[in-house]
Amino acid sequence: MKLYIKYMVSLRCKMMVKEELRKLGIHYVVLDLGMVELLVDITDEQRAEFKINLLKSGLELLEDHRSILIERIKNVITEMVHYSDELPDTNYSDYISEKIGQDYTYLSNIFSEVKGITIQQFIILHKIERVKELLLYDELNLTEISYKLHYSSVAHLSNQFKKITGLSPSFYKKLKQKRSQHLENL
Repeated sequence: MKLYIKYMVSLRCKMMVKEELRKLGIHYVVLDLGMVELLVDITDEQRAEFKINLLKSGLELLEDHRSILIERIKNVITEMVHYSDELPDTNYSDYISEKIGQDYTYLSNIFSEVKGITIQQFIILHKIERVKELLLYDELNLTEISYKLHYSSVAHLSNQFKKITGLSPSFYKKLKQKRSQHLENL
């Protein structure tokens, strides 16, 4: 039995879900971002208690097909952009379709209808968030970040970054450095 959980997007969330499962005596086979696969089906009472406990932690047990599908798409993208060392070499559409096991056009239509943006726009937003993280870590230069996130050029990355944030990557990085210096001087 698989359960899908909304807002489960970090290692901390996974730990909270593990703890709730342990409290209820529910054994699982796989625990991944947004999903837990159980050894056996759970009772309605266990499901209700698990749902309540998740809500207390800011997570939500998903029950309808469309919500589950949207959350699965979001989790594949989040994992792809934020938690893998390299983005896939295939088209994102092929990658997402393969991971979820559904036709991309179908996934894309449902996603756009429910979220109000395309999957591609959602990927771009996540890639820009990842660029911000990498800029703040200061371990990679812009050329390396561009290569790591499969941008065709530094100029393409910079243009997309500015379009989304209103700032150039270098100005964004300088703002962070000024903020850090200001905090150190307090």
